[in-house]
Amino acid sequence: MSSGHAIVFLILCIAVLIGAMICQRAVLRARMNRTLSQMAEDLKEILDKERDGSLMVFTESRELMALAGQINRLLEKQQKSKADFLRSQISSKKMLSNISHDIKTPMTVVLGYLEIIRLQGDEGGEMLKKAEQKAQDVMELINRFFTLAKLEAGDMEIELSSLDICGICRETVLEFYEILTEKDFQVEIRIPEHAVYVNGNGEALQRILYNLISNAVKYGAEGKYLGIALRGEKELVLVDVTDKGMGIDKKFAENVFERLFTMEDSRSRQVQGNGLGLTIARSLARQMKGDILLESVPYERTTFTLQMRKAIRTPRFAANCCERNS
Repeated sequence: MSSGHAIVFLILCIAVLIGAMICQRAVLRARMNRTLSQMAEDLKEILDKERDGSLMVFTESRELMALAGQINRLLEKQQKSKADFLRSQISSKKMLSNISHDIKTPMTVVLGYLEIIRLQGDEGGEMLKKAEQKAQDVMELINRFFTLAKLEAGDMEIELSSLDICGICRETVLEFYEILTEKDFQVEIRIPEHAVYVNGNGEALQRILYNLISNAVKYGAEGKYLGIALRGEKELVLVDVTDKGMGIDKKFAENVFERLFTMEDSRSRQVQGNGLGLTIARSLARQMKGDILLESVPYERTTFTLQMRKAIRTPRFAANCCERNS
């Protein structure tokens, strides 16, 4: 083969290789275009029909896979936001319904007592006392709504300091002495004699413990048992408030901390609260970098555990952060 023929052959090989590369690029580009078009159609369908879903992409292109992955992250966030919004709407509707019921009921009673007083008089002032008590119940409910609104909006500042939680536990339990005696409760208290310091707020801690003990007395009355135990665990101080009543089913374990979730759903339909106490208690605990946990075995033991961080500072007085029992 002459040198001229070799050069021509070499040129033809190069031309073929260039052509193959161009064809391969064209095929890859067409395949990528089809994949992008399919992704665009799928994404349009998901957005237009507002349905849950994600993009399914079958390609060897790492770039397209990465793009699809980021798009799916956005879709997942959008779907989560949508679900949160729907839950918020349902919660708001339930809140309005419960507010209407919880305020209307005692006000109806107040009006009834006032009507009886107008028609028959009130010897001894018993009717007025009952009307006054119902009016106070309404004010307490309204105060709770305002407190919860402030907590959720971040408008309630809680000043933290080093506090002896043992003393706060003893003081709070003493407030229930009369009712525990009247109801013939067995009370078991395990609180160390020495001081145990946590980083918290005195008024907030009293309010949390008051609510937890009140719930134990109210909803655990059948078991006639109240247990208060304080223990340490690494960097935490734990306060267990236990009763032996009907307990709470596992499916309601997290719901009991939701706004306006009442214990009539989870414990007893004969005793109903307004569904705000535990919500406020957990919100206060979390603002102090703590939490409230629940563990319940129906008809055996129900324990709400307040978790607080151990303090490392010298104790000092904490400013009042909220009204008591509101």
